Amino acid sequence: MRILTLTEETKKNLLEDLLKRSPNSYRQYENQVDEILAAVRAQRDAALFSYTKQFDGAVLNADSVRVTPEEIEEASSLVDPKLIDVMEKAIVNIKAYHQKQKRNSWFDSREDGVLLGQKVTPLSCVGVYVPGGKAAYPSSVLMNVLPAQVAGVKRIVMTTPCNREGKVNPATLTAARVAGVTEIYKVGGAQAIGALAFGTESIPKVDKIVGPGNIYVALAKKAVFGHVSIDSIAGPSEILVLADETANPRFVAADLLSQAEHDELASAILITTSSELAHQVNAEIERFCTQLSRREIIEKSLQNYGYLLVASNLEEAIDAANEIASEHLEILTRDPFSVMMKIQNAGAIFLGEYASEPLGDYFAGPNHVLPTNGTAKFFSPLGVDDFIKKSSIISYSKEALAPIYPDIVQFASCEQLTAHANSIRVRFEDERGEQ
Repeated sequence: MRILTLTEETKKNLLEDLLKRSPNSYRQYENQVDEILAAVRAQRDAALFSYTKQFDGAVLNADSVRVTPEEIEEASSLVDPKLIDVMEKAIVNIKAYHQKQKRNSWFDSREDGVLLGQKVTPLSCVGVYVPGGKAAYPSSVLMNVLPAQVAGVKRIVMTTPCNREGKVNPATLTAARVAGVTEIYKVGGAQAIGALAFGTESIPKVDKIVGPGNIYVALAKKAVFGHVSIDSIAGPSEILVLADETANPRFVAADLLSQAEHDELASAILITTSSELAHQVNAEIERFCTQLSRREIIEKSLQNYGYLLVASNLEEAIDAANEIASEHLEILTRDPFSVMMKIQNAGAIFLGEYASEPLGDYFAGPNHVLPTNGTAKFFSPLGVDDFIKKSSIISYSKEALAPIYPDIVQFASCEQLTAHANSIRVRFEDERGEQ
């Protein structure tokens, strides 16, 4: 990996480099995505099945597109029971964490007859997209489904690609079964997003689509926003490790590589106050790369988006971390908790040398669906709030409205909205002797 001194110039170049990975930088695919979405909207199942045959090689119809209970049971029989046990343990942690995010409706009343409040209602139907390309991600099933369940969503519709034989990855189906999802469809890509957004004869229209995917899925989600809600437009995975001289270089190297193996666009960055640590980490990375199965992907990722940055002091390192706003941020310093208090922008923050990023991916409980490409400056991890909507509640008695209605009339008149003013004034025309 390249070892650089952290300066304003290197930080600017790094940020520009990382932004190239954003789905917004792949406009050349938008026309194809738009064509797919338009066809699915107009032709519905016919287009959905045609694209599934074209892209996945599977021949589906209205009778075979939905995963049957028998297929789910067959898939579960193919999965190591120990893995199922791990999934069940993870579910306990994920549900417990997200239960603490639940919001309740509230109402505030006054003696003069004013009642204000907020009514919290879960979404009725949510679509969960689960990738099935380079690897299977049963953990994504749990992370997208469980907060929706905690929020109270009644209908969860899952789509995931199948192979040429029309089979879905057994671990993905098993995760769905363990999580309690039974409505699963064997379609992927932009065509699956179109089906969820517009509805077809076989797949229902949903209120919101969540879940990661490739560039076609990301651009499709962006295109259908407004027809439905979406969680975010996810970019490639990324990790930033913030470390001082006390960090274990072997741990740091292992953690950087845990994200670099996702794909060639993944980003792995170390910002440290120790030049010695940077060189030690680089040496450990070279040793690990000879042992890891996804070496080719890792090396391309590190070549394109891997950085070892040496800062002159911890404050400079923290400022750079806030600018980068990484999806995953590990803090491996002498006092990680005090450093954490100065972090403003990060998707998930891991404190100390035994809180490595995969702990969050699979087991600890917080959601692993996180903002990427600097969007942690204004987005949050997926959570229960993503699966609810809020309605404002307003009730006034005549006695409460009487002393303030002239104020409202004046405000409406200022905006030249006479019907607004009249809507308030008409309620007191008897008292004013108006006709």
